[in-house]
Amino acid sequence: MKSVQMSQFLTNNREKLKELIELLSEDYSYVSILGTDVVGKRFNVQKTGISIEDSDWSERGFVLRVYNGINYSEFSFNEIPEDLNKLVKSVNAIGQDDINSFKNRSMKVCKLPIIEEKMENRTYFGEVEILPSEVSSKEKVEKLIEIQRNAFNYCDKLIDFRVSYQEVQVSKLFISNKKDLEQSYIWSEGYSVPMVRSGENVEVSYNSFSGLKGVELIREMENGYKKVIDEVISLLDAERIVPGEYDVICTPEIAGLIAHEAFGHGVEMDMFVKKRAKAEEFINKEVASKLVTMHDGAASAKNVSSYLFDDEGVIGTDTVIIDKGILKTGICDTISALRLGVPPTGNGKRESFERKAYSRMTNTFFQSGNSKVEDMISSIKFGYLLDGTMSGMEDPKNWGIQCLLLLGKEIVDGKLTGKIVSPVVMTGYVPDLLKSISMVSEDVELFGSGGCGKGYKEWVKVSDGGPYIKAKARLG
Repeated sequence: MKSVQMSQFLTNNREKLKELIELLSEDYSYVSILGTDVVGKRFNVQKTGISIEDSDWSERGFVLRVYNGINYSEFSFNEIPEDLNKLVKSVNAIGQDDINSFKNRSMKVCKLPIIEEKMENRTYFGEVEILPSEVSSKEKVEKLIEIQRNAFNYCDKLIDFRVSYQEVQVSKLFISNKKDLEQSYIWSEGYSVPMVRSGENVEVSYNSFSGLKGVELIREMENGYKKVIDEVISLLDAERIVPGEYDVICTPEIAGLIAHEAFGHGVEMDMFVKKRAKAEEFINKEVASKLVTMHDGAASAKNVSSYLFDDEGVIGTDTVIIDKGILKTGICDTISALRLGVPPTGNGKRESFERKAYSRMTNTFFQSGNSKVEDMISSIKFGYLLDGTMSGMEDPKNWGIQCLLLLGKEIVDGKLTGKIVSPVVMTGYVPDLLKSISMVSEDVELFGSGGCGKGYKEWVKVSDGGPYIKAKARLG
């Protein structure tokens, strides 16, 4: 394995940032700076052409936070002047503007305490098998073209087969009067997207790959095209489901969608502050079957949202949200934690240095059980094995859920019949769905190829997953 190197840009500016903190500390009782340097490339191969682009996740800059005597002011910048006093003056002006704005408002302004920090000096450098710099862009594209060629040779019904691969290196440092933290790691993701036609019927499916990995991810993609093509071919003969309540088995991908949409958003504690989350009413109450334990945290798993510290300098944790059916806590950024009087959980994440931090999910998943998948299938008289996520909608205030799924595989008398229904909409009330879980499989899988939007559609990298779960669900 090869260690990921820290950003030279951040390393070169470290001492200047420390000097800036020292200057600002003369006027402010709390000062911190987050520095970010995120670089990446995205490679796409499809029938219409090939493209290589900078990753949408790329960014480089800093965000500075100070305590203004009432709450916290933030100032983002991407250049550090030789004369740091220019920055100090800008920060002072913003802080004063914030204070004046608070005083001139008719609404009550909540005064926050100072962030309490302990002395910490820590580093984290990820490891990958193949660093992006070790393989040329030409070689990466050639590997993707080969996957596409093999796919077309495998199936003559393909009208297109898109292959995409993305690699991103994340470097961040966080400095305050008491903290000196730095981290650098690489995540990658890939997609295989087949499109098939039979007469006038056109179907599309996808297979995703992700992890704290480098170029070695492409090897996984090389072996995944047959499965996704077989799946999309099956959709050509799919029927519409008869709406109703069914016994279902959810694959780890669907379990992750439920964990994320049904409960993850509902326990983001900035929603507690705004009184927009029903979950706050259910702390220490039963919300799921005793078979259900749910985790979130940068330290709870190794996937694309694993890190040493969040964008507010809080060390990542493993938070047990649901413990054997009982809702224990939520996940929290620093400012929300101050408002609620609870410790932050290391879930303060920003889309970029130019955006604010929210309470955001990291690696969100259900814990494994002790059932075997074959026994779960055998236990169903009539129902469906649900697979493939397309979209999800959450309702933290009312705990409703609506998920659009790619397909359901019919189960009759404990056996898969081969009949496919597609698409499938799963709806319901979150506690009803989670309380109906009666079997949980032994192994857990996480998927990190997507992102999560919040606020003004501000996106962050997340992963989710779980074991296979058996439940009752309303499908249509």
